[in-house]
Amino acid sequence: MKICIVGTGNMGRTLGVKFALAGYEVFFGARDIAQAEGAVALCGGAARSGGNDEAVAFGDIVVWGVRAMPGEVLRDPSLLDGKVVVDMNNGPVPADFHYPPILEAFAERLAKAAPGARVVKAFNTMAQEIFEHDPVILRSHGVSVFLAGDDEEAKAAVGALAEELGFNAIDAGALERAAMLETQADFIRFMIGGMGRGVFATLNLTQLPAVATQRLGGRQPTKLT
Repeated sequence: MKICIVGTGNMGRTLGVKFALAGYEVFFGARDIAQAEGAVALCGGAARSGGNDEAVAFGDIVVWGVRAMPGEVLRDPSLLDGKVVVDMNNGPVPADFHYPPILEAFAERLAKAAPGARVVKAFNTMAQEIFEHDPVILRSHGVSVFLAGDDEEAKAAVGALAEELGFNAIDAGALERAAMLETQADFIRFMIGGMGRGVFATLNLTQLPAVATQRLGGRQPTKLT
């Protein structure tokens, strides 16, 4: 499987290096080729670099690491047709951490701008520093990656990649649920920066075992509307 990174910023570089070190063929694309070449150096040379169009043409899975639409980044946006596109973007962080409600996720807008792409929202609810941990550490802490997408096969492929890196892949439903995942990211960024929890704070979904008896009366109908 070939993976390309469009936009070699902090998260794009980090995820691309992780995939390269895991043995995948990786192509770093960037408008600043020197930035892409720097990412290749972190892989020990076991990756390629070039322009964004060249990267997308190479990859089976496209990690979309820029907060921009395809027409702003690619000379030929149709290169995304049929590709699995992993969107890990979030909105800007307000200085006071008062985030506006998300009515349409970036991932939804990306899917509209690239209707031939198979967009999956993933990897957006954690800081890049989380990826520094080895898979065994991530598994021991049950660190979750939440996935939203309309293409079940594409979502499963991204989930398998997340599991290989040591994460617990959680299916969050259709792409319309991406707004909730971006809201989750706003919350975790508030906890990291606004509440001072630090960059290693994560959101994990844990499934507890069912209880044998209902000692507290159980769930009953409510009159609240």
